[in-house]
Amino acid sequence: MALFDKMEARRIYGQSRRKQLRRQDHNRLDASRRPRTALSILEHSMRGRVPSLIALKYQRMAASDFGYFRGAVPVMAADLAMLPHTGIVTQLCGDAHVRNLGAYAGADGRLVFDINDFDETIRGPFEWDVKRMATSLVLAGREALNRNRDCEAAVSAFVRKYCKCVRMFARMPVIDLARYQVHRLQRVTPISQALLKAERATPLHTQDALTELTVPRLNEPSRRIFKEQKPMLTRLNSAQARAVVASLKLYEESLLPDRRHFLQQYRPLDVAFKVVGTGSVGTRDYCIYCEGNGSNDPLFLQVKEELPSGYAPYLDAAGLTLHQGRRVAEGQRAMQFQSDILIGWTTLADRDYVVRQLNDHKASIEVDDLSGKGLADYAEICGELLARGHARSGDPQILEGYLGNGRPFEVAIAAFAFAYADQTAKDRQELLRSSHLAKAQATKRASRPSAATKTPTAKATPSRSR
Repeated sequence: MALFDKMEARRIYGQSRRKQLRRQDHNRLDASRRPRTALSILEHSMRGRVPSLIALKYQRMAASDFGYFRGAVPVMAADLAMLPHTGIVTQLCGDAHVRNLGAYAGADGRLVFDINDFDETIRGPFEWDVKRMATSLVLAGREALNRNRDCEAAVSAFVRKYCKCVRMFARMPVIDLARYQVHRLQRVTPISQALLKAERATPLHTQDALTELTVPRLNEPSRRIFKEQKPMLTRLNSAQARAVVASLKLYEESLLPDRRHFLQQYRPLDVAFKVVGTGSVGTRDYCIYCEGNGSNDPLFLQVKEELPSGYAPYLDAAGLTLHQGRRVAEGQRAMQFQSDILIGWTTLADRDYVVRQLNDHKASIEVDDLSGKGLADYAEICGELLARGHARSGDPQILEGYLGNGRPFEVAIAAFAFAYADQTAKDRQELLRSSHLAKAQATKRASRPSAATKTPTAKATPSRSR
């Protein structure tokens, strides 16, 4: 009986948060209240990135409204922070959008489909993830040439499924929630296509795509090295490569002992600088090619620089001083049903990095797959996976108490998603009219430095508190 009273108290607490923010008031948006322009926020977020790659980031953002949205987390974080929020805190993906769900290999080798990008993860109000995912459904739906009414139906399907799953998780045994898997994925066309691609994305396939055999020299056998595709993939010189490999010592300490044992059976052979993503362009990202039991046993490790989450300036300082790579790894573990068995973190030349496998059966959906019925079907899966991540890392009793039957929340989120999609289109037009693209291009032409020259050659620095 005492346990029931405690559960009921949590549900009542969630219900009481409606006084903080009514469910129907989630439709609010007033971009005119921004303390700074979107361009100014973006420019500030570029600090510390590799200067020669900033032009590429702006170019990718300028390509489409959805492309802009993917690179503009700091802008949306600032906009959301101006609005009242529920105060119901969960682990946030932080960059919840339709292409940040994808397939990858689970701990048992079987394919998993889940949220799979956590660069912006942080603990914050649950609705910030919901609003970002809903907006992405509108923007990606429009890019796939869906009508607005189809995009609206998809957002409604997403929110309804989210609320329904929260109610289910609130009544489920805790251990069952920890083990909960999403089924019927093969029946959803965009996901089935991603799973097919993931099946082919083996380490051997990555080996063929990213590496090549050197020409044998006198008394030296041929060996595999990265294929250079500048500026997207650039090999490091030996001193730079040694610094990156040296950082693996700290990384090993972040792994469980059994996983550390398996990692130690691989030998690093080559290192390259790789340009990744849209929001991440300009951060330092290294790939390490390793071999275990011969050349047919490749392992690719990604050592990816992690900057503070775009939401960090607007949240309580408690817990925000973590090592940024650790923030990402632990946020990922909190939200995912299964995570990369080799995910961990390290420090290199006083910068924080997350370390994980690169392209191990990984694949994401294509926006073109979200046309017609595929958009609404996929939206439901987004709702289920996001609800599971929030329930795993938060309190589903409190969430259920706040959401209730979900209808007022659903209507308000749909209104917000369309308003923010329209605002995103305006922000992108501002970028297109600005001098940022021209300046970035001029900087790129004037400097032309190799991205790899930004790699430190010093030995990896010890871990430190931040």
